[in-house]
Amino acid sequence: MTAYSEEELKAAVERLSGPEAFRDAERVVAMVAPDLQGVLVTALGEGGWFGQSHESETLKAATMPDQDARLEAIRVLLSEETHLGMMVGVAVGWALRTELSTELVNDTDSDQGES
Repeated sequence: MTAYSEEELKAAVERLSGPEAFRDAERVVAMVAPDLQGVLVTALGEGGWFGQSHESETLKAATMPDQDARLEAIRVLLSEETHLGMMVGVAVGWALRTELSTELVNDTDSDQGES
């Protein structure tokens, strides 16, 4: 795995801020979305993110007697789940990039061996 400096990571994130930055990525993701969704579900499930504690927190939020407290608890739960899903999604994307880079290097090495 390649180590990146904090400056390199910040510069890369800044480049992603442009309006055109995601056009190609969105196209690629749309092509493989069903497969990626399965990977995300597996990652979240195996990470224990949607196990018994999730069920418990969902039930707790949904059954609060005070309507305002219930709504706030549900908002917090949805927000936390969204953040978690985004972080796992980024991790899956990073792993996919690494896998594709490794495949590219292996293909390049194979091609050079045939020369």
